[in-house]
Amino acid sequence: MRDLKGLVLSGGRGTRLRPITHTSAKQLVPVANKPVLFYGLEAMAEAGIVDVGIIIAPETGEEIQDAAGDGSAFGIKITYIEQDEPKGLAHATLTAESFIGSSPFVMYLGDNLLKDGIRRLVDDFRESEPEALILLTAVPDPEMYGVAELDGDRVTRLVEKPKDPPSNLALVGVYMFTSTIFEAARQITPSWRDELEITDAIQVLIDRSLRVEPHIVKGWWKDTGRLEDILEANRLILEDLEPRVEGELIDTQIEGRVVVEKGARLERATVRGPAIIGAGARITDAYVGPYSAIDANVTIERAEVEHSIIMADSSIRDLAGRMEASLIGRNVSLRRNNALPKAYRFMIGDYSEVQIL
Repeated sequence: MRDLKGLVLSGGRGTRLRPITHTSAKQLVPVANKPVLFYGLEAMAEAGIVDVGIIIAPETGEEIQDAAGDGSAFGIKITYIEQDEPKGLAHATLTAESFIGSSPFVMYLGDNLLKDGIRRLVDDFRESEPEALILLTAVPDPEMYGVAELDGDRVTRLVEKPKDPPSNLALVGVYMFTSTIFEAARQITPSWRDELEITDAIQVLIDRSLRVEPHIVKGWWKDTGRLEDILEANRLILEDLEPRVEGELIDTQIEGRVVVEKGARLERATVRGPAIIGAGARITDAYVGPYSAIDANVTIERAEVEHSIIMADSSIRDLAGRMEASLIGRNVSLRRNNALPKAYRFMIGDYSEVQIL
């Protein structure tokens, strides 16, 4: 099989992560202080895929280009492909047809994380040369995903978000195709969601008796489209953290697997890992608990944080209780004001959720 190209889809609106995604692409939300998108690009490079196209939306494309650049930081070459509207994965595939040409390719959803990468899967695809290779994993809620029905080691049917799932095997957001997928995608019509579904295009290949191979994922996989999934992905990545302290510690206690980046300053603080403290962060008279990712230039003073992601340049001060299971955006100021008379004062964007305990 000739050299594979890569296609990373980063054009979705990220409605389930609002209000964070009102001002930022969902693929750039950090997990363990690294944008989700970067994990996919690194997986492509590790699998030997050099020529990578990224599907972008008009609203967030510039931000993604600024973050990923020309790809040289990952050892790849990036071509940006604009998709006018998010009309489904098969539509995104057709949008990239001129970039892909006749090459086989790997399609990777930019907000997905796959623990073990794709190198072995790419090797299998190159060796067996099917028309498509799909990744599957057992899930407790298959009605939320595209679902596969198998007969032994053969895929017989795919259904997108079925009300009555034929199995519990959901499609993971990584696919491998030959160029036959383009003709298949041109044969389908929009689904009830008014999208061109990649499951329908793959079903065309199956109905034509072309070989579609399944691969059951053994390690974890996460679609990071929801808050709980982002936090779970952060936990899973931090589980494999190698401890490293390059910042300044003053009267500070470090327990477990903790990374403190260069330029960070921790004073009279306790950090229990796994946790990561970004460059330039300031943690003073504070506690940072397990499964927390504190990004660059974050300030935490007289507060407790656990199982949370705090994005760059934000500040958390003077909280009366512990903050947990939270995702805080960039340049956010969160503090307690002890002035009298006591009252709550908020400025909250669309689709926000606030819980006061």
